[in-house]
Amino acid sequence: MKTVLITGCSSGFGLETARHFLAQGWRVVATMRTPRAARADLLPPSERLRVLALDVTDAASIRDAVAAAGPIDVLVNNAGFGAMSIFEALPMESARALFETNTLGTMAVTQAVLPQMRERRAGVIVNVTSIVTSRPLPLLSVYAASKAAVEMFSASLALELAPFDVQVRLVQPGSSPTTQFGANARERAAGGFPAPYADFVQGVFDARKQSTAALTEAQDVAQAVWRAATDPAAPLRIPAGADAVAMAAAAV
Repeated sequence: MKTVLITGCSSGFGLETARHFLAQGWRVVATMRTPRAARADLLPPSERLRVLALDVTDAASIRDAVAAAGPIDVLVNNAGFGAMSIFEALPMESARALFETNTLGTMAVTQAVLPQMRERRAGVIVNVTSIVTSRPLPLLSVYAASKAAVEMFSASLALELAPFDVQVRLVQPGSSPTTQFGANARERAAGGFPAPYADFVQGVFDARKQSTAALTEAQDVAQAVWRAATDPAAPLRIPAGADAVAMAAAAV
């Protein structure tokens, strides 16, 4: 029985991905910063499920979770957050926090898991980024930069690990109505819409409201992660969701 460790499982893409792998008969280590008893009503009870605390910005937390998980066949780096803001108004501490979680957190968990995969000469690392790395959008400049860094990290890492038969994949979700990303991003804006940009920002939100593009559902991402984890012929980058597929095609 194979084991997948997934970060950021408290909601959204991570939670749905954990459910998907459980349904496929895998052993799932679902991690999040603060596991709560309430998770029991979201993840189906199973002897194949472990819920562990893991803060991707804390070295000790990463070490303890990886040790408790045992042998890991697939690592899914999903934990992350957004910040929606005009760049001019975004505090640098917010930018640093984005990179600390989205970029360095992904790197830190990957580095902790890599030795066992290299020694076994087997394993898959799946990093969840965003389609904004293919087609940038306004108000998400630093978020896009943090995810773009993960994309280039992953592409280079794939070359380093190829001699050890360890694969690296990227899953690129589009906009999703089923996650907390939008609400969390707006909360983290920290007054990020100054008056000189008011008309521009309003135009951006109006355009999004009027868009008829199909959005990315959490299940779309779970299925893309499953493909990334189980299909040896899968490409490095896998868009997830109809809007992500369309944006990726337009960017080519």
